[in-house]
Amino acid sequence: MIDVNELRANPEIFRASQRARGADESLVDAVIAADIARREAINHYESLRAEQNAFGKKVAQAKGEEKQKLLAEVKELAAEVKAAQTASEVAQAEQEALLRRIPNLIEDGVPAGGEDDFKVVKTVGEPRDFSKDGFEPRDHLEIGELIGAIDMERGAKVSGARFYFLKGVGARLEIALLNMAMDQALAAGFTPMITPTLVRPETMQGTGFDVAHDAEIYRLAEDDLYLVGTSEVPLAGYHADEILDLSGGPIRYAGWSSCYRREAGSHGKDTRGIIRVHQFNKVEMFSYTTVEDAADEHRRLLAWEEEMLAKVELPYRVIDIAAGDLGTSAARKFDCEAWVPTQNAYRELTSTSNCTTFQTRRLNVRERPAGGEKKATRTAATLNGTLATTRWIVAMLEHHQNADGSVTVPAALRPYMGGQEVLPVL
Repeated sequence: MIDVNELRANPEIFRASQRARGADESLVDAVIAADIARREAINHYESLRAEQNAFGKKVAQAKGEEKQKLLAEVKELAAEVKAAQTASEVAQAEQEALLRRIPNLIEDGVPAGGEDDFKVVKTVGEPRDFSKDGFEPRDHLEIGELIGAIDMERGAKVSGARFYFLKGVGARLEIALLNMAMDQALAAGFTPMITPTLVRPETMQGTGFDVAHDAEIYRLAEDDLYLVGTSEVPLAGYHADEILDLSGGPIRYAGWSSCYRREAGSHGKDTRGIIRVHQFNKVEMFSYTTVEDAADEHRRLLAWEEEMLAKVELPYRVIDIAAGDLGTSAARKFDCEAWVPTQNAYRELTSTSNCTTFQTRRLNVRERPAGGEKKATRTAATLNGTLATTRWIVAMLEHHQNADGSVTVPAALRPYMGGQEVLPVL
């Protein structure tokens, strides 16, 4: 949730943010009007309460008929106080509902526009030229079937469309990849976490998801619980209603979890293979830090993502996502996209988002600035970033394939594969 005090003081920057996102600017003015109404309602309530307290003292001192008269007035005033309290609570709820509709304030420099208006920050490595190697590349599913790594047919038989089995070297490859990601996270000072994949609605909403209208989310209606699409959600809720000590630097977690997404609205897109599926595994970096350090932490998360991509020897590019394509909670997001040969295109493998104070304000996560107990607490900042996920296997199989259908294992991953250098055709 955005800071209403900041919006009140600087409404134009929020209007500009809404314009860049292609979102409704009028919400800013609606929040300002609701804020005025809320403060007026609270002032009226507090004024009546003060009057009620003063009457209480008069009643205590009065006697006889005067006391009876005052008691009647006190009863009437009590009803007014109750009504004013209700009105102030309604005004507060109306303002909060409007605030929840406004996405995070974007950072300076974020490209305006929609999905196709990203800015390429840099390109690393060259797409492999298969003509020089003398063969036409196979797609990841064909390779996966040749080496006994992927079984889509039985995945669909057991669970339906967009489910799959990773088996044999496919299962080993994913476990190796995620273990390498977790080792890198440990070396960088992250605390490893195995997170819940079911969360309460207040946790899902607190992270920035609209549980009432988001078609991507799986809900267990009987239990009023939600399957997460990323361990960012439980990690964001981990310190809800707490005050953090960030004097030693960011608090960093690396969450390993299964993730679930409906992929609503993607019918007919990427239906072949494991690019766009309903369930996958992921190691996610999550940081709590100060507002002042958030932008630097964002750059660090991006650097760790690039370090992982270098280890699996994939050509990739980094893009700065346009405002209209940002999620509700992100003030800025960078994606790393690896080259997928058979699609002749870059495809997203990682994302890292700076959510500033948007999630922590909803979840009431605060930190105390340096200076000890005398300093007032303030809202912390959160960031997240993908370190490895199932989709990486797509780019790895295609980029590292050989003419016979076998796959060369990247050197950094071999220790996690028991020293295996090639995944052979069965």
